[in-house]
Amino acid sequence: MLKVAVASENKNVCDHFGHCESFEVFETENGKILKHDSMPNPGHRPGFLPNYLHELGVNTIISGGMGGGAVDIFNEHNIEVIVGASGSADEVVKEYLAGNLTSTGSVCHEHAHHDECE
Repeated sequence: MLKVAVASENKNVCDHFGHCESFEVFETENGKILKHDSMPNPGHRPGFLPNYLHELGVNTIISGGMGGGAVDIFNEHNIEVIVGASGSADEVVKEYLAGNLTSTGSVCHEHAHHDECE
């Protein structure tokens, strides 16, 4: 089983991971979605969310953009990071499972300017 989380705002991919409204969490197997839960963001604190999602058993995180510190923590937990995504959470997970979604490597360097990701 593969657990994929999407940082979301109104069921769409959020531009910035830490400031998302919720996480859409999909349990998948053999390229199919088995279960989908929506979990409210428990709050943005440096280093907290990557560890929180790791404890939930997430294998992959999908977001529009993300800070380098969060990327590093996900990498330490061997969680795949996909950034640069957009659209509905359901659709990006389907694209990911089909092998059609790749990361752009868009990393936000300053939280004060979280809308200006590279």
